Order: sequence, then C-alpha cells, then structure tokens
Amino acid sequence: MDGKQLKWLFFGFSGRVSRMAYFLAGLLLAIFQAFALYQFTLAPEESSASQVWATLFWTVFFISVWSYVALGVKRLHDFGKPGIFAVTLFIPMVSILAFIVLCLYPGDPGENEYGERTNAPR
Repeated sequence: MDGKQLKWLFFGFSGRVSRMAYFLAGLLLAIFQAFALYQFTLAPEESSASQVWATLFWTVFFISVWSYVALGVKRLHDFGKPGIFAVTLFIPMVSILAFIVLCLYPGDPGENEYGERTNAPR
C-alpha cells in the first residue's frame, strides 16, 4: 500500500472497504491510542513528558475518531448501506455491537452503487 491508498483508507469517505481491512485498520488505530495512553500513564505527573504524551494522546484520539467514521462509512458502503449509519459507532453499548456486525457481515459480491470492488475508492 502506498501513501495515497493509506490516506484514502483512513481519511476518505468514498468507495468500499472489506471486513478484514476494516478490522485491521481499526485495530491499528486502537493500538496507537493505547500506546499514547500507556505512555501518558507512565510519565510522572506534572512533568513535561506527561504534557507531551497527553497532547499526543488527544491528537491521536481526534484523528482516530475521523478515521473510525471514514472506515465505518466505507464498510457500510461495502454492503450497499448509506454511510449515515456510521453514527451508531458512537452510541455507547450499540457501538460494540455495530463494530462486531461490521467486522462479520459480508459485503456485496461484485459491483454496487458505491464502487466496483472493495478496498478501492470510487
């Protein structure tokens, strides 16, 4: 994957994405968030390191929110649903079920209104 494809995967809203790509991209985002949070908890309170890790965590968090929405929209597109349903990823308790469904539910075989194939922009 080149930089353009990664940019589309994490930040683009057009096209479709497969179950595996959705799961792995979501896992990568969660690892980045967990790493920044872990480093923040290890840093001594009120230290400059603590401030740096807190800033990094919040930066990663807000970038991840955008990416989770983009991934959710593309995953919904894969089985022909409009991307607006991606808001369910932010409803507590429903979000866990929605993530599992998006990871397990198979996409449309072949072309649909959101693209010719999975893992590609429209």
